[in-house]
Parts: sequence; C-alpha cells; structure tokens
Amino acid sequence: MEPTFYPELASTIALLEQGFADIPEQRRQRLAQLADYATNRAGQPVRLNFICTHNSRRSHLGMIWAAVAAAHYGLENVHTYSGGTEATAFNPRAVAALKRAGFRIVSPGGDNPHYRVSFAEGELPLACFSKVYNHPDNPQQDFAAIMTCSDADENCPLISGASFRLPLTYEDPKVADDTPQEGERYDERVAQIGREMLYAFSLVK
Repeated sequence: MEPTFYPELASTIALLEQGFADIPEQRRQRLAQLADYATNRAGQPVRLNFICTHNSRRSHLGMIWAAVAAAHYGLENVHTYSGGTEATAFNPRAVAALKRAGFRIVSPGGDNPHYRVSFAEGELPLACFSKVYNHPDNPQQDFAAIMTCSDADENCPLISGASFRLPLTYEDPKVADDTPQEGERYDERVAQIGREMLYAFSLVK
C-alpha cells in the first residue's frame, strides 16, 4: 500500500512524474540499468548506496528520493544509503530545498547534524548525516554503488563489496552557493534527482 505522503510532497511527486518525457534518452538508459538491477533481485534485499565526494548534497538527495520512489511504487526490500570518499556535513542549502519540495526535516544541530527526514505519515524518518561510503551504518557487501558525482566516480575505481556499480552523475549545485541563483539551482537538482529516481523505480517489474 502506498504511504500517505505529506500533501506538498505528494504534489511534487505528481509534477515530477509528468516530466518523465523530459529525461534525455542517454539518462533513461542509465536509469533502466538501475531498474534492471532492482528487478533482477526479486525477493532479495535491494541495497543502494549513493556515493559522492563529500556526502553533502547529491548523494543524500539520491538516497532520499530513491526511498520515496520505492515507497511510491510499492516496492519492498529496497534500502537506501549514502556516503562519501570523506565526511563533511549534509549541506543546509540542500536540506532547505528538500523542505521546499515538501519533506519534513528535523535537525538536532551540531557540526555534522543527524537529520531526520520524513516523507509520509506513519513512515520512519530517514537518518541523514555525512559519512564515508563504508561507514558501519552502510552495507559492506552485496550492494549497488550509485556514483552521483564524477569526482568520486573517477577517484574510486573500486568500491569494496559492491556487486553493481552505476555512474549516475549530477552537476553540483554548490556552483551557485552564495549567488542569486542559489535557491533555484538547488531546487533544480532536487527536482532532477527526484524525477529520475521516480522514473527508474517506475520501470521495476
């Protein structure tokens, strides 16, 4: 049964689904590989670890949206994670953009806050904080490594324990930090990653 998404987020999901046709063909092919991985693991856990350099923006967005997409399409046994080649903090600009999309997020504060990200009534919140990709909270074996930035993809030719690796890189919204375009750029990235995760999971059989 589909969870009861928060109203603002439900509207965002519906809008993103209407934009599937805007996804370029090359991206569709990459996303189909992710869908095939999940399909071929029928009855087994699907563990997805989204990886970028600092685990501060794109990898968190991938982890969160993949969890939402799996819930939206009623896919069980999907577990999402994120990590970096180094740990910093989940960037507050990305957190703010997720809130604008309809997520509800609680921050306990601190240098590397352990945010609690909620997307639906009655669903456990996702724990989001910056960590390295092989942190004990993340799977150590038999998982998919989804590389969300070209830096991490190029500098980590081997992700130990991964049974599948997919380069699915995104432009870093950091390029717009402290400019008039900052909010718009972060909203664009939240929408792009959300649209693509929804599209990928819509293909899972």
